[in-house]
Amino acid sequence: MGEYVLSCCSTADVNNEWYKNRDINKIYFHLSVGGDEYDDNIGVTITQEDLFKRMLKGEEAHSSQVNVSEYTEYFEKFLKEGKDILHVTLTSGISGTINSARIAADELSESYPDRKIYIVDSFGASAGYGLLMDKLADLRDEGKTIDEVKDFALANRLKLQSWFFSNDLTFFIKGGRISKASGTIGNMLNICPFMEVAKDGTLQVREKIRTKKKVIKRMVSKIEETAENGLDYSGKIWISTSDMQSALETKAAIEEKFTKVSEIQISLIGGTIGVHTGPGTVAVFFWGSERV
Repeated sequence: MGEYVLSCCSTADVNNEWYKNRDINKIYFHLSVGGDEYDDNIGVTITQEDLFKRMLKGEEAHSSQVNVSEYTEYFEKFLKEGKDILHVTLTSGISGTINSARIAADELSESYPDRKIYIVDSFGASAGYGLLMDKLADLRDEGKTIDEVKDFALANRLKLQSWFFSNDLTFFIKGGRISKASGTIGNMLNICPFMEVAKDGTLQVREKIRTKKKVIKRMVSKIEETAENGLDYSGKIWISTSDMQSALETKAAIEEKFTKVSEIQISLIGGTIGVHTGPGTVAVFFWGSERV
């Protein structure tokens, strides 16, 4: 069995210790905040707290994807070591990074014709993307080949359910994901949009629910509706957040209803996703039925 590298983007939004323990390589997206440039390196160079403080003060913040030359340099170091590569990208529904990765892979294939370079669209984001990578690492550790792991990702990526809500729509409005009129009214009326990463990898508002208490209740019922084995779901649930108090409330509500879950993990939303969501967001990810 040939040695291969399992790789993803930093937008999987899991802590650096996890990447090290799971032996998953990552390449960094980039942030610009008030004219200062940062790698999106899971809070090392700029914390989530500092990012949101600066955004709320009015500093311009935006993210940028990995470019072709960065991918080329990143991939080639593994190819020179004689390793094949399985790189899973942030969803193409919100980023064009997969195109840069594919261009780099195609160009490198000419110089390394005996090596495999697979580029797979996760159709996921944040810790949902991370949860997919966690499963792929399990398969690799079980001795699955790069082709078997790649085929699993392609066949099962849409079974990763991804639901989220926000109780602060300010940056959804600014980013154009919610209209200014709807967002302003929503903030005034305490409306929390209940959203999904859809089957095409885009972010879609599915319901508009008034009050955080009710949207957390809806999150729990959605897990029951779509998780493997419903209330008997025994897999992992990962939560990404830019509002720790709301995430803890959501975790408690899930634990009360789903007693067989193997793990509920909370991580902070990273900078790339965070500049678009701002504070107030809770996202919940788990394995379930295929997205429709």
